[in-house]
Amino acid sequence: MNRIDRTLSILLLLRGGRAVSAANLARRFEVSVRTIYRDIEILGAQGVPIYSEMGRTGGFRLHEGYFLPPVALGAEEAITLILGLLILKRLRVAPFPAEAETAERKLMAALPADTRDRVSRAGRFIGFESVPADLLHREDDNPEVPRSSPGTETAVVGLFLRSILDRSRVRLRYSASSREEAPYAEVEPYAVLWDRDRWYLAGRKTAGNGELRMWRADRVSDLKRGPSLKPTRNDFDVADLLERKWMRGAMVRWTLNNPARVAMTGRQAGLLKRDWYYGSAVFSEEADGRVVMTYGESYPEAATELVRWLGPGAELLEPKEWRPLVVEELRIMLATHLK
Repeated sequence: MNRIDRTLSILLLLRGGRAVSAANLARRFEVSVRTIYRDIEILGAQGVPIYSEMGRTGGFRLHEGYFLPPVALGAEEAITLILGLLILKRLRVAPFPAEAETAERKLMAALPADTRDRVSRAGRFIGFESVPADLLHREDDNPEVPRSSPGTETAVVGLFLRSILDRSRVRLRYSASSREEAPYAEVEPYAVLWDRDRWYLAGRKTAGNGELRMWRADRVSDLKRGPSLKPTRNDFDVADLLERKWMRGAMVRWTLNNPARVAMTGRQAGLLKRDWYYGSAVFSEEADGRVVMTYGESYPEAATELVRWLGPGAELLEPKEWRPLVVEELRIMLATHLK
């Protein structure tokens, strides 16, 4: 990479708003720290307002309000952006759907004719499969739990995102079960997360213990804009929730409210540890060599289906009142196979 391309890339990185250290920039562009300082001096000589912050989390920053002129895109760069829009369209619920359409039109209009022709064909030779249905632990086992319409869910995700960007609170009403709707809660929004074709809202209630909470967007029946937040430095990063880290905290709460225990073989436990849901459970090895999985479960049908799927070696230990359901289902299966 030549110096012109590198200084432009540094400028684009600093436009993200975060401080970036010279050491990190040097590693990223595979040059020396001294070279990075020369690049920063060149940008400063061209009138780019860059300043440095001291301390462990310091580095180079751009002054707020600096305007970066439009950047010409190459064919591969434009296709990369179009791919992002194509993926967005494949989601069951996409935030800002109208804006995505206008963004695509603006992007295409700004491209040179030859590049535009190449990019316009991208949607015909690049495909994205939709998310497959769950078999082991479906999310919608209880039809009595209210679900918002796709249009309402789109509006919820969009308003939550705007509130994050504008640093304002929201007031949401959420239905987590078939019981009556909970009252409105005032929430400081932190992030949105897409997992298995569902949107999740991450934030903290202003009245509570400050614990980070997750709300499924399709269970939010109403969302209103709240008061603005005081300007504070928020170092929250949604990466801290990825790889299903968010699920582990939720599983702890579900296990406290609705504990279930299933004994199984080590091989069966190995299978479940790779599952999106059961992988967040607690697995403990017993003296008899079996492994007991403790997790949160509200629906007996899901527990009996799990035991049937695991097969010989699996036993539902708790709740004990669900055990007769397993016995009855296995009795019916036995009668069917003895015909």
